Amino acid sequence: MTIELTVTDMSCNGCEQAVEDALGEVSGVESAEANHEADRVTVEGDPDRDAVVGAIEDAGYTVAA
Repeated sequence: MTIELTVTDMSCNGCEQAVEDALGEVSGVESAEANHEADRVTVEGDPDRDAVVGAIEDAGYTVAA
Protein backbone atom coordinates (compact mmCIF):
# COMPACT_ATOMS: atom_id res chain seq x y z
CA MET A 1 0.00 0.00 0.00
CA THR A 2 1.19 3.52 -0.77
CA ILE A 3 0.29 6.59 1.27
CA GLU A 4 1.02 9.99 -0.26
CA LEU A 5 0.80 13.09 1.90
CA THR A 6 1.36 16.79 1.38
CA VAL A 7 3.79 18.20 3.94
CA THR A 8 4.06 21.92 3.41
CA ASP A 9 6.84 23.08 5.70
CA MET A 10 9.88 21.04 4.69
CA SER A 11 12.52 23.40 3.33
CA CYS A 12 15.71 21.39 2.83
CA ASN A 13 17.31 17.95 2.61
CA GLY A 14 17.67 17.93 6.39
CA CYS A 15 13.91 18.28 6.71
CA GLU A 16 13.44 15.37 4.34
CA GLN A 17 15.81 13.24 6.42
CA ALA A 18 14.06 14.15 9.67
CA VAL A 19 10.69 13.09 8.25
CA GLU A 20 12.09 9.88 6.77
CA ASP A 21 13.82 9.01 10.06
CA ALA A 22 10.60 9.61 12.02
CA LEU A 23 8.62 7.43 9.63
CA GLY A 24 11.21 4.67 9.90
CA GLU A 25 10.08 4.22 13.51
CA VAL A 26 6.42 3.64 12.56
CA SER A 27 5.22 0.05 12.60
CA GLY A 28 4.36 -1.19 9.10
CA VAL A 29 6.44 1.37 7.20
CA GLU A 30 8.66 -0.43 4.68
CA SER A 31 10.08 2.75 3.13
CA ALA A 32 9.50 6.49 3.18
CA GLU A 33 10.59 9.17 0.76
CA ALA A 34 10.22 12.88 1.43
CA ASN A 35 10.60 15.57 -1.23
CA HIS A 36 10.73 19.14 0.06
CA GLU A 37 10.58 20.67 -3.42
CA ALA A 38 7.30 18.88 -4.19
CA ASP A 39 5.95 19.10 -0.60
CA ARG A 40 5.29 15.35 -0.78
CA VAL A 41 5.93 12.35 1.42
CA THR A 42 5.43 8.86 0.01
CA VAL A 43 5.20 5.91 2.39
CA GLU A 44 5.26 2.26 1.32
CA GLY A 45 4.05 -0.61 3.48
CA ASP A 46 0.98 -1.20 5.60
CA PRO A 47 1.14 1.34 8.42
CA ASP A 48 -1.74 2.99 10.20
CA ARG A 49 -2.34 6.31 8.41
CA ASP A 50 -2.91 8.15 11.69
CA ALA A 51 0.43 6.85 13.00
CA VAL A 52 2.16 8.13 9.86
CA VAL A 53 0.58 11.58 10.22
CA GLY A 54 1.39 11.62 13.92
CA ALA A 55 5.06 10.77 13.33
CA ILE A 56 5.40 13.59 10.80
CA GLU A 57 3.71 16.06 13.15
CA ASP A 58 5.81 14.88 16.12
CA ALA A 59 8.89 15.59 14.00
CA GLY A 60 7.71 19.19 13.73
CA TYR A 61 6.10 19.28 10.30
CA THR A 62 2.56 19.94 9.12
CA VAL A 63 0.50 17.48 7.09
CA ALA A 64 -1.98 19.28 4.84
CA ALA A 65 -5.57 18.04 4.89
